[in-house]
Amino acid sequence: MKYLCLAYEDEEKLNALSESEWHALREQTLSYVAAMQQSGHLILTNALQSARAAATLRVRNGNLSVTDGPFAETKEQLGGFFLIDARDLNEAIQVASKWPSARLGNIEVRPVEEVLRQDKRYG
Repeated sequence: MKYLCLAYEDEEKLNALSESEWHALREQTLSYVAAMQQSGHLILTNALQSARAAATLRVRNGNLSVTDGPFAETKEQLGGFFLIDARDLNEAIQVASKWPSARLGNIEVRPVEEVLRQDKRYG
């Protein structure tokens, strides 16, 4: 089963890391990405640019509204994602828990709905 793991980060906390701390975290992350690829768990992963580079849009009554930045004012922002294949939620949690920046933020693990439901959006 596929699980989308959303990595939420505190941009200020990451920017406050020393150069050596950042390089260590980066290397740990790249090593873990390689390990997940080797184990067959990793499908895709990407980091995201700062939420300050984002645009949030809404369409209401046919009208488009675009706002710079994220929709919500929060300390943590979505910093990246990784899509994994796991037997079940427990295995997905175990895989996601080893993501290095989980020590600085949090990881949301959510099952992927491979086909949009016919009866209603959420079951």
